[in-house]
Amino acid sequence: MAMKLNKELPRPGELKAQYPLAEELVRRKEQRDREIRAVFTGESDKFLVIVGPCSADNEDAVCEYVSRLAKVSEKVSQRLILIPRIYTNKPRTTGEGYKGMLHQPQPDKAPDLLGGLIAIRKMHIRAMAESGLTAADEMLYPENRSYMDDLLSYEAVGARSVENQQHRLTASGMEIPVGMKNPTSGDFSVMLNSVQAAQSPHNFLYRGCDVTTDGNPLAHSILRGGVDKYGTCVPNYHYEDLMRLLELYEKRDLQYPAAIIDANHSNSNKQFREQVRIVSEVLHSRRYHPGLRQLVKGVMIESYLEEGNQPITEHRIYGKSITDPCLGWQETERLLYEIAESV
Repeated sequence: MAMKLNKELPRPGELKAQYPLAEELVRRKEQRDREIRAVFTGESDKFLVIVGPCSADNEDAVCEYVSRLAKVSEKVSQRLILIPRIYTNKPRTTGEGYKGMLHQPQPDKAPDLLGGLIAIRKMHIRAMAESGLTAADEMLYPENRSYMDDLLSYEAVGARSVENQQHRLTASGMEIPVGMKNPTSGDFSVMLNSVQAAQSPHNFLYRGCDVTTDGNPLAHSILRGGVDKYGTCVPNYHYEDLMRLLELYEKRDLQYPAAIIDANHSNSNKQFREQVRIVSEVLHSRRYHPGLRQLVKGVMIESYLEEGNQPITEHRIYGKSITDPCLGWQETERLLYEIAESV
């Protein structure tokens, strides 16, 4: 038999009851959701910065990072909304390698999906309780988001998932902003087709149920660069790319045209220090053209306590990425203040 059933996992409602969100945190999330929504609807001119580790691999390090971020957030709150990246699923191009805390709550141990579900829920709740910030995660597995949908204020659909029908339909039933990345090819039309699908109502099968959705008007684009047929990274954060996206949006009947610019991945060719320069260029383009000021709602930055990355070994450096390389905290803090001064 090609597929072996290991164990039946608890339903999302059962896990939520076991690890509930305190009432004061429910109210805090509602407030944050309203503030973030207002940016996408144009009611607020604050700028979003979605920032944090490539993958959340250690609860203590992630919560320390988010608590540091909260202190900066207090100082820049008139201009910026900081959304910590607490990404608990890691897509793998070949299927090999560390797949995130959901799969391996301890990166150097065997997969444990039940332990992973518990670990990521506890980590998100702790980060929110200690910082007051609600976070972003990636919707790598659409059916898994039901375990976390009461905790997240932002979700992204990755470059390898954005053409998948179940991701698009699931996004149409979400009440928070969902960002659709351009595919690895860099094709804008695929990305905008996904935005359009997510903004539309649907009827489909979800977790064994017949469901109907209203459509999510907060679905939007994320530019993360692409790769050509020779494997060369082709960035798409330049002024000409942003203008092209603006023109394409104007040709479609979509609600709340919006884009987030991912400063890492194929935009930086994973040269993590380039993120500082890329963010600066995006902000300059946004200041130069009024249409881009309305379109570009924020940036994504990969950052952790320590810069760079490291292999998964027994003696790992605390707060250093075990997947893609990240900016360190000092440079991140300086960049956040520069963004606040520039928007």
